[in-house]
Amino acid sequence: MKPAEVSMPSDREVLVKRSFDAPVNLVWQAYTEPALMRRWLSGMPGWTMPVCEMATHVGGKYRWRWRNNENGQEFGFKGEILEVALHAKLAHTQLFDPGDLGESMGAEPYIVTVTFHEAHGMTNVVTSIKFASQADRDAAFSTGMTDGMEMNYKVLDGVLAG
Repeated sequence: MKPAEVSMPSDREVLVKRSFDAPVNLVWQAYTEPALMRRWLSGMPGWTMPVCEMATHVGGKYRWRWRNNENGQEFGFKGEILEVALHAKLAHTQLFDPGDLGESMGAEPYIVTVTFHEAHGMTNVVTSIKFASQADRDAAFSTGMTDGMEMNYKVLDGVLAG
Protein backbone atom coordinates (compact mmCIF):
# COMPACT_ATOMS: atom_id res chain seq x y z
CA MET A 1 0.00 0.00 0.00
CA LYS A 2 1.05 3.58 -0.57
CA PRO A 3 2.26 5.40 2.55
CA ALA A 4 -0.11 7.70 4.38
CA GLU A 5 -0.67 11.17 2.96
CA VAL A 6 -0.16 13.82 5.63
CA SER A 7 -1.27 17.45 5.42
CA MET A 8 -1.99 20.38 7.70
CA PRO A 9 -5.19 21.95 6.39
CA SER A 10 -5.31 24.53 9.18
CA ASP A 11 -3.02 25.92 11.86
CA ARG A 12 -4.50 23.49 14.44
CA GLU A 13 -5.06 20.34 12.37
CA VAL A 14 -3.20 17.33 11.03
CA LEU A 15 -4.94 15.23 8.38
CA VAL A 16 -3.76 11.69 7.61
CA LYS A 17 -5.19 9.64 4.73
CA ARG A 18 -4.40 5.96 4.21
CA SER A 19 -5.99 3.10 2.26
CA PHE A 20 -6.12 -0.55 3.28
CA ASP A 21 -6.70 -3.59 1.07
CA ALA A 22 -9.56 -4.93 3.19
CA PRO A 23 -13.31 -4.47 3.60
CA VAL A 24 -14.47 -1.73 5.93
CA ASN A 25 -15.87 -4.11 8.56
CA LEU A 26 -12.40 -5.63 9.10
CA VAL A 27 -10.67 -2.25 9.28
CA TRP A 28 -13.33 -1.05 11.72
CA GLN A 29 -12.70 -4.10 13.93
CA ALA A 30 -8.97 -3.40 13.87
CA TYR A 31 -9.67 0.13 15.13
CA THR A 32 -12.17 -0.81 17.84
CA GLU A 33 -11.36 -4.26 19.27
CA PRO A 34 -8.54 -4.24 21.85
CA ALA A 35 -7.19 -7.69 20.91
CA LEU A 36 -6.75 -6.57 17.30
CA MET A 37 -5.53 -3.10 18.25
CA ARG A 38 -2.70 -4.63 20.27
CA ARG A 39 -1.56 -6.56 17.18
CA TRP A 40 -0.95 -3.47 15.04
CA LEU A 41 -0.86 -0.46 17.34
CA SER A 42 2.25 -1.63 19.14
CA GLY A 43 4.40 1.44 18.52
CA MET A 44 8.10 1.29 17.82
CA PRO A 45 10.03 -2.00 17.77
CA GLY A 46 10.76 -3.08 21.31
CA TRP A 47 7.55 -1.59 22.68
CA THR A 48 4.42 -3.39 23.87
CA MET A 49 0.89 -2.20 24.58
CA PRO A 50 0.06 -3.59 28.03
CA VAL A 51 -3.05 -1.43 28.38
CA CYS A 52 -5.67 -1.24 25.65
CA GLU A 53 -9.11 -0.45 27.00
CA MET A 54 -11.77 0.62 24.50
CA ALA A 55 -15.47 1.31 25.11
CA THR A 56 -16.82 2.16 21.67
CA HIS A 57 -20.09 3.86 22.56
CA VAL A 58 -20.80 7.57 22.92
CA GLY A 59 -19.57 8.59 26.36
CA GLY A 60 -17.37 5.50 26.61
CA LYS A 61 -13.79 5.86 27.78
CA TYR A 62 -10.61 4.46 26.34
CA ARG A 63 -7.06 4.18 27.61
CA TRP A 64 -3.97 3.03 25.76
CA ARG A 65 -0.51 2.63 27.28
CA TRP A 66 2.80 1.54 25.76
CA ARG A 67 5.92 0.25 27.51
CA ASN A 68 9.50 0.03 26.31
CA ASN A 69 10.62 -3.55 27.00
CA GLU A 70 14.25 -2.54 27.41
CA ASN A 71 14.12 0.40 29.82
CA GLY A 72 10.53 0.29 31.15
CA GLN A 73 9.61 3.79 29.95
CA GLU A 74 5.89 4.30 29.41
CA PHE A 75 3.47 6.74 27.79
CA GLY A 76 -0.15 6.65 26.77
CA PHE A 77 -3.36 8.28 25.64
CA LYS A 78 -6.84 8.45 27.10
CA GLY A 79 -10.12 10.02 26.15
CA GLU A 80 -13.84 9.79 25.64
CA ILE A 81 -15.83 8.62 22.62
CA LEU A 82 -17.85 11.52 21.15
CA GLU A 83 -19.45 9.94 18.06
CA VAL A 84 -19.86 6.47 16.61
CA ALA A 85 -21.33 5.57 13.23
CA LEU A 86 -20.75 1.83 12.70
CA HIS A 87 -18.18 1.18 9.97
CA ALA A 88 -18.20 4.88 9.03
CA LYS A 89 -16.99 7.25 11.77
CA LEU A 90 -15.35 7.26 15.18
CA ALA A 91 -14.65 10.55 16.99
CA HIS A 92 -13.05 10.96 20.40
CA THR A 93 -11.15 13.30 22.63
CA GLN A 94 -7.52 12.44 23.15
CA LEU A 95 -5.14 13.49 25.88
CA PHE A 96 -1.48 12.52 25.78
CA ASP A 97 0.05 11.12 28.96
CA PRO A 98 3.82 11.53 28.53
CA GLY A 99 4.53 9.06 31.32
CA ASP A 100 8.27 9.18 31.83
CA LEU A 101 9.18 10.13 28.24
CA GLY A 102 9.17 13.85 29.00
CA GLU A 103 7.74 14.77 25.58
CA SER A 104 4.72 17.01 25.16
CA MET A 105 1.80 16.98 22.79
CA GLY A 106 0.06 19.86 24.54
CA ALA A 107 -1.80 20.00 27.82
CA GLU A 108 -5.27 20.33 26.31
CA PRO A 109 -7.25 17.39 24.91
CA TYR A 110 -7.68 17.34 21.17
CA ILE A 111 -10.33 15.84 18.91
CA VAL A 112 -9.57 12.85 16.70
CA THR A 113 -12.10 11.99 13.99
CA VAL A 114 -11.57 8.84 11.93
CA THR A 115 -13.78 8.16 8.90
CA PHE A 116 -13.95 4.90 6.97
CA HIS A 117 -15.14 4.52 3.37
CA GLU A 118 -15.02 1.31 1.32
CA ALA A 119 -14.74 1.34 -2.45
CA HIS A 120 -14.04 -1.79 -4.54
CA GLY A 121 -12.80 -3.79 -1.55
CA MET A 122 -10.40 -1.05 -0.41
CA THR A 123 -11.07 0.94 2.73
CA ASN A 124 -10.00 4.57 2.79
CA VAL A 125 -9.36 5.90 6.29
CA VAL A 126 -9.10 9.62 6.98
CA THR A 127 -7.89 10.75 10.39
CA SER A 128 -8.36 14.37 11.38
CA ILE A 129 -6.58 15.50 14.53
CA LYS A 130 -7.68 18.95 15.75
CA PHE A 131 -5.52 20.44 18.47
CA ALA A 132 -6.37 23.22 20.92
CA SER A 133 -3.68 25.47 19.45
CA GLN A 134 -1.07 25.68 16.73
CA ALA A 135 1.63 25.26 19.39
CA ASP A 136 0.04 21.97 20.50
CA ARG A 137 -0.21 20.77 16.91
CA ASP A 138 3.41 21.66 16.23
CA ALA A 139 4.59 19.98 19.45
CA ALA A 140 2.72 16.78 18.56
CA PHE A 141 3.91 16.81 14.96
CA SER A 142 7.54 17.29 16.07
CA THR A 143 7.41 13.98 17.98
CA GLY A 144 7.28 12.11 14.67
CA MET A 145 3.70 11.03 15.31
CA THR A 146 2.81 10.63 11.63
CA ASP A 147 5.92 8.51 11.00
CA GLY A 148 4.79 6.31 13.89
CA MET A 149 1.29 6.15 12.45
CA GLU A 150 2.64 4.90 9.10
CA MET A 151 4.84 2.34 10.85
CA ASN A 152 1.74 0.99 12.60
CA TYR A 153 -0.30 1.13 9.37
CA LYS A 154 2.25 -1.16 7.70
CA VAL A 155 1.75 -3.64 10.53
CA LEU A 156 -2.02 -3.25 10.12
CA ASP A 157 -1.65 -4.13 6.41
CA GLY A 158 -0.22 -7.48 7.52
CA VAL A 159 -2.86 -8.05 10.18
CA LEU A 160 -5.63 -7.37 7.66
CA ALA A 161 -4.01 -9.70 5.10
CA GLY A 162 -3.96 -12.51 7.68
